[in-house]
Amino acid sequence: MKNDRQTMILEIITQENIETQEQLLARLQERGIRSTQATISRDIKQMHLIKEPVGQGTYKYAVSGNRSKLNVAEKLQTIFRESILSVAYAQNIVVIKTMPGLASAACSALDHMELTYMVGSLAGDDTAFLLMKDTESAVEFCEEIKDIL
Repeated sequence: MKNDRQTMILEIITQENIETQEQLLARLQERGIRSTQATISRDIKQMHLIKEPVGQGTYKYAVSGNRSKLNVAEKLQTIFRESILSVAYAQNIVVIKTMPGLASAACSALDHMELTYMVGSLAGDDTAFLLMKDTESAVEFCEEIKDIL
């Protein structure tokens, strides 16, 4: 239901200029999709829709150019929450323990985040080694991961 609704939202905003959530809700209802304004608001946030100017002081909903980067960040958080068991550091090396077979997925997600303070990663089956530029970066990274977990 959610996927169908969000697909329909994308279709609607590409076909016409939608300025408000109320207009979007009305268009969805015209197409047989029942929803609430609160649900539409959550969809807009999850889909990373933005309002862009169309001229004469009016705006419309559109897909953000940063959507793919934001989706990668969300996927990274999901991977970490679902697979990471622990994280620790020794000087500028971070060691991540994961569920069996998931260290490579965690490293791949991190590599795609283009973290400027990470030099590189190496994954085994359930252990990942991350080389950070310095100890401070390793400490900060570990704290961020623990917050996500």
